[in-house]
Amino acid sequence: MARSGLFAIRDVGSLIHATAEEGTELKKAVGVTQLTAMGVGAIIGTGIFVVIGKGSGIAGPAVILSFVLAAVACVFSALSYAELSSSIPVSGSAYTYTYATMGEIVAWIIGWDLILEYGVSVAGIAIGWGGNLNAFLDSAFGVALPDAIAKSPEDGGIVNLPAVFIVLAITLLLVRGVTESARANLVMVIVKLAVLIFFLVVAFANFSTKNFHPFAPAGMDGVTAAAAIIFFAYIGFDAVSTGSEEARNPARDLPWAIIGSLAICTVFYVLTSVGALGIASPDQMKDSDAPLAAALDQGAGMSWAAGILALGAVVAITSVVLVIFYGQTRIFFAMCRDGLLPRRMAKVNQRYGTPARLTVTLGVLIAILAALVPLGTIVELVNIGTLFAFVLVNIGVIVLRRTKPDMPRPYRVPWSPVLPLLGVAFAIYLMSDLPLDTWIRFVIWLAAGLIIYGLYGYKHSLVRQRARDGQS
Repeated sequence: MARSGLFAIRDVGSLIHATAEEGTELKKAVGVTQLTAMGVGAIIGTGIFVVIGKGSGIAGPAVILSFVLAAVACVFSALSYAELSSSIPVSGSAYTYTYATMGEIVAWIIGWDLILEYGVSVAGIAIGWGGNLNAFLDSAFGVALPDAIAKSPEDGGIVNLPAVFIVLAITLLLVRGVTESARANLVMVIVKLAVLIFFLVVAFANFSTKNFHPFAPAGMDGVTAAAAIIFFAYIGFDAVSTGSEEARNPARDLPWAIIGSLAICTVFYVLTSVGALGIASPDQMKDSDAPLAAALDQGAGMSWAAGILALGAVVAITSVVLVIFYGQTRIFFAMCRDGLLPRRMAKVNQRYGTPARLTVTLGVLIAILAALVPLGTIVELVNIGTLFAFVLVNIGVIVLRRTKPDMPRPYRVPWSPVLPLLGVAFAIYLMSDLPLDTWIRFVIWLAAGLIIYGLYGYKHSLVRQRARDGQS
């Protein structure tokens, strides 16, 4: 029988059984290609189009090593996500894994954390989408949307209509079905990879080694400082695990998709950084909001290419909005199905096979946030929330190995618990580098979540209801 206290644990078999309950059953419709594209779609966004300039300004040409170091920091957590997602193919990602290993109260905390992380992330990315759309319209057609309909009131506008448009458009796509969403994302991933390949071809055709000296002007301190910034360009592979319940063959496909998407993005990131430094110096890129376009303009003399890169950025960000918003809906869905939030929100639309009511509700709330609120430093909450999830997922692997040693594991993290502990160490190290204001906001959000859990979630928890009824 399940424990009914604050640290009640959902049995893995019970979690998997819940996925087949009538009215809350999601459609199994995506394979390894679509799942890998989801990972690439979530990872490659503004990061590679912007962060390379900031990183090179800190580390110089050694920013190449920073990209590698950031990937290494992610890979330990990626391995843990691969093990848990293939072993527990249930929506909810880190929330669900924590429920199965550390108990309900910890699961609530991480679920509440992820709601903030994904919601703020989608709103912030949508605002960035509007800015990049304006950059594309300006570079390609010489026009731009007026500030009144392109910025929030605090930034001098009335409403950010482009941000509203992209959020609502993605909302409708997600309501239509996971198959349609996955197909659209695959097309966008192909487009943005094609834009990066275009950049690489031009860069290596005009390549010079003159910008590689001195290679590491700030030494290893510069490399690690740049890696702490670049790390956040890799965030997104965890969103793949939110689609585990809709995977046709989760045991086989999820490990390939999570690890594969991280590997693909690492290769593109390293090659892009090498190519950019082959045509432009760190000084030419470090102060630019579009460092790749600056590299082509100042280094290769191809100012017309800025329009192509701006288009690539718009497509890249659209893909990120889609995958991250998808991830949030599935985490919220899992929490509703478990009774920690209203169960009626977990109702699956029988026509589309998606939690349509939940998706539309979240879409409207995020659109309002994106339209009216300048997010500023609150976006740093995305970083601390992600790293907090990484810590608990890595610990979850270690705990589940001890408590359920005989549980089927299609994929196993090698050298456990060493690699999961390294994942914890890297995440804590990067969290310690975040500003105090971010920690204060994070604690306030978690405190508000604990109040909601005490007033609603604890009483309505499905685990607790079944324990009272004498069910397992």
